[in-house]
Order: sequence, then C-alpha cells, then structure tokens
Amino acid sequence: MNYFDSNRNNSNRNNSLGFSLVELMIVVAIIGIISAVAYPSYTAYATEARRTDAQAVLMEASQFMERFYTENNRYDVDTGGTAVALPVALREAPRDTGAKAYDIAVAATAATYTLTATPKNVQAGDGFVQLTNTFAKGWDRDNSGGLSAAEQSWSDH
Repeated sequence: MNYFDSNRNNSNRNNSLGFSLVELMIVVAIIGIISAVAYPSYTAYATEARRTDAQAVLMEASQFMERFYTENNRYDVDTGGTAVALPVALREAPRDTGAKAYDIAVAATAATYTLTATPKNVQAGDGFVQLTNTFAKGWDRDNSGGLSAAEQSWSDH
C-alpha cells in the first residue's frame, strides 16, 4: 500500500454516507409543493367522476321509466294501480360497491316524470342533478336548491 492509497481511504471515511439536513428539507419542500397543487386537482376530478356516475344512473333510470310507460301507457302507476318505483339498483349512485354519493328519486305524473340525483356523504354540497321525460338535463351548480337558466345542462360551462 502506498501513500496515495491510504490517503484516499482516509478521505472516503470522512465523507458522510447519508443525506444532509438541507437536502432532506429540500425534498420535503418539493413534496409539499407538489401535494399542494395535485390534491385539489384530484378532489375536483373525483367529485366530477361521482357526478358523472350519477348522470349515468339517471340515464338508466330514464330507460326504465320509458319501458314502464310502454307497458302501462303512463309513468305514475302500473295497470294494477301500483305506484312506480325504481329498481333497487337504480336508487343510489354509483352502482358499484363503492361509497354511495347520490340518492336517486323519481317524481311522476301520468304524462311526465322527473328523476333527481341528490348528493350525500362526500358529494354533499355539489348540487342535485336532474333529468326529465323530455330529456331536459339540469345540474344545480351553485347548490341553491333550484335550477336557474344557466344550469339547464350537465356541463361545467
């Protein structure tokens, strides 16, 4: 072993094999910034996805109502006088086994119906979504309890 080899080994022993506190704090700051930007985007996406699930269930419930009308010549009661009721699978959204975010209800007369998806649980405060027998769509964006002229669609714009 010569002088240069032993000197090289000593200098390597003096070097730390871990991270410095400054490096660790920089990584924590970067993760914090990314999280601050990504989390609101994720929650907005999840809210919109649950609303889209409710809209899909409303469309399926609308198909059920149209079949009901075809068989009974009215929307509110069947030929035996029993009031219309949505099938269990169409009473909540989403239909999969996840946490339910909307209750689905029908209000019907002989000639019309209105299907309403009312938000609950994590979706509470998003405003109800509605579909009628004329396929008029509405979403109470401002959660005011009613549909204004600007809320007569399911789009965000």
